[in-house]
Amino acid sequence: MILPLLLLFAAVPDTKDVEDALAKLVRVFTTAQREAADPVNSEQAIYQGAIPGMLRRLDPHSIFFDPGQFQQLQEMERSERKGFGSVVSVLPGRVIVLQALPGTPSAKSGLSPGDEMLAINNVSLASLAFDQLIEFLGMVRQQTAHIIVRRTGNARLLEFTLNPELVDAPSVDRAYLLRPGVGYVRVASFDPQTGKLVKQAIEKLGGDKLTGLVLDLRNNPGGVVEAALQTASFFLKPDQKILSIKGRNVKDEEVSVPKGAAPYSFPVAILVNEKSASAAEIVTGALQDHDRAVVLGEPSFGKGLVQRVMPLSNSTAVALTTAFYYTPSGRSIQKPLKAGQLEIDRARHEYQTDAGRTVLGGGGIEPDFVVRPEAATQLRTALEASGTITNFATEFNQKGKIAAGFEVTPAILDDFQVYASGRSIQPAVGEWIRERAWLQNRLTQEIVNQGLGVALGDEVEARRDPVIKAALEKIAKP
Repeated sequence: MILPLLLLFAAVPDTKDVEDALAKLVRVFTTAQREAADPVNSEQAIYQGAIPGMLRRLDPHSIFFDPGQFQQLQEMERSERKGFGSVVSVLPGRVIVLQALPGTPSAKSGLSPGDEMLAINNVSLASLAFDQLIEFLGMVRQQTAHIIVRRTGNARLLEFTLNPELVDAPSVDRAYLLRPGVGYVRVASFDPQTGKLVKQAIEKLGGDKLTGLVLDLRNNPGGVVEAALQTASFFLKPDQKILSIKGRNVKDEEVSVPKGAAPYSFPVAILVNEKSASAAEIVTGALQDHDRAVVLGEPSFGKGLVQRVMPLSNSTAVALTTAFYYTPSGRSIQKPLKAGQLEIDRARHEYQTDAGRTVLGGGGIEPDFVVRPEAATQLRTALEASGTITNFATEFNQKGKIAAGFEVTPAILDDFQVYASGRSIQPAVGEWIRERAWLQNRLTQEIVNQGLGVALGDEVEARRDPVIKAALEKIAKP
């Protein structure tokens, strides 16, 4: 079981220190096997103890993959996702179905928008904290799930058994016009197909005829760097630098836009937040340094590490940090880490874009304009946490199918006020008036989510998104 650990050091030229360290490890391991009160699981001790413990001293991103984890990684690289094909709203202790995607296990089983999942595999969802609930839902997607559901209008609880299947999860999951001529493309991650999907999405919206594009990279954790390079090349001129790579034991490398590239010329706005990382930061940094895009939102995560996945024996692997990514102006994307991990310059040095604007390095990408999401008010929090909006939308859709372009009217809003009051949500008149515009949009979104699909609901939400609204203003300026 210690073979994967031995293989980590197979290429080290001077093995004396390594041999001494391994001898100590073997002595500790054999002593534990012989003397510990409980039997020692050798695979657990090595796979979950010794190897991860060693890698944690390097940096938080160098990790060991046991056979199961390595298989999941390979599936992710092939863009394979197992699941049931349902889009859900997760509230504390509650999970409500918003959409069952056509042809998926959820749709085949009969799950419907508005159904509330009460228990999965005999685990009551009401008993789980929010973080536990998110983690639990991720786990059950990989196995057969027995689900107990409450459906509005049914006195009896319903039961469904779902078997996970490979579900298509494209990395470019939203593409539509925010207004005539201005496109919106959301990239959820970067996988081998992302570049092609970005190109297809732009062409579908109008290609070179567009007068502007909002590229949403918020909550994008990164992924395949080659896809990020391809995406950046859609907007930069031939031979412009996209990034450089520098490391202790790797040859310095620069990557530029291919000579035959034919980039788009319309204005671009990129949206980022604290969950935009890695490949998403590479695209953002390159377009910002070349003054090709205006960047809005919140500072990005700051992950600029070059990692190499090295397969080992017994279907295991290790991901090691071998170098760092730098933007065209020379700034490091990587944020400072804890002491003892990756000795990098902790200062936020100033760099210059092509046009002479000052940008900071060494801690993610700083937006050109910081725009934060709307703060949650007491009324919004109460309505969301109680599921009042979602439940009202479910009952509304049960009265009849809505048409494309549906909007909540003042009369529907008044009905909702009565509905909320019946559930002990009775804000002051002034508070209700202040929140009326938000309520109208949020109710429209939720009714559309369940009646026409989450994709159209996202378009409704975009109309109130302060970051998207700010991006539209910047693109419109000459």
